[in-house]
Amino acid sequence: MTGTKELYNRLCAEVGKLVVGQEQSIRLMTAALLAEGHVLLEDVPGTGKTTLAKAMAKGFDARFTRVQATPDLLPQDLLGGLVYQPHTGEFTLRKGPIFTQFLLFDEINRATPRTASALLEAMAEGQISLDGLSEKLEEPFFVIATQNPLESQGVFPLPEAQLDRFLLKVRLGYPSLEQESQILHRFRSAVTPETPQAVITPEMLRQCRLECRQVRIAQEVEDYLLRVVRSTREDKRFLFGASPRAGLALLAVAQALASLDGRDYVTPDDVKEAVIPVFAHRIQLMPEFRAREFTEEQVLAGLLAEIPVPTELAAQSV
Repeated sequence: MTGTKELYNRLCAEVGKLVVGQEQSIRLMTAALLAEGHVLLEDVPGTGKTTLAKAMAKGFDARFTRVQATPDLLPQDLLGGLVYQPHTGEFTLRKGPIFTQFLLFDEINRATPRTASALLEAMAEGQISLDGLSEKLEEPFFVIATQNPLESQGVFPLPEAQLDRFLLKVRLGYPSLEQESQILHRFRSAVTPETPQAVITPEMLRQCRLECRQVRIAQEVEDYLLRVVRSTREDKRFLFGASPRAGLALLAVAQALASLDGRDYVTPDDVKEAVIPVFAHRIQLMPEFRAREFTEEQVLAGLLAEIPVPTELAAQSV
């Protein structure tokens, strides 16, 4: 697992050329990529969502495409379409921007549900269906979608079924005082920031993913993970809890986090670190608790504090 850890450290160094701070966001996005999932970045405007997505893409030797979502964006604008060729009398596929490896779908909640749902099959199956034809997408295929939670005009909230397709939802948050000082210094400086260099090829990523799948989980840690999943279903504050697919996502992200740390086994801390990014967009509070300004993240943090945690020694005894 040391190979994965070394590549991750190199990636962080490259992304850091453009992005100040956000180490945890970079860690979670890399874990999602290892776990073959997709990421939803959510926060207020100006916190660096698009910059972070672009910097992450530059760290990988992969094709990158950005799509700016608008209410008039049509599914064929994303997928492409069949074009008639008069000289051959046949239809050929004109590939849309979805035929890439890193897709940044900016402000996804500005796209209509019909257009946003065009991403569903691609995210779940790695292929698209167009006029009765199925077309595979190139590996790796990684979607980074951004949304602004404050907008209420001209936006279309993502339905639960589509939110569930995102392995993680990551909130960037505001920078610390020291980090914001660094940002201001870079802005004032006449020196152009360095461009991140690609340090991970698709073949390297495939190897890292294989290593990630081999990360072990002890029975005690697996039982802990299941207790966390089931606690969300039994807590009366939730309208509905985490699904079995959410439990599988939690395991996959915990394995990826362990791999990034150079370990071949999952610890309870890996599970705890993954719970809020994996579950917060997949569960929903009862209306009365939402009216009292509770959030899913706050309630999940409280649940984690109540569940007994196995020891580190138990995590290694596979």
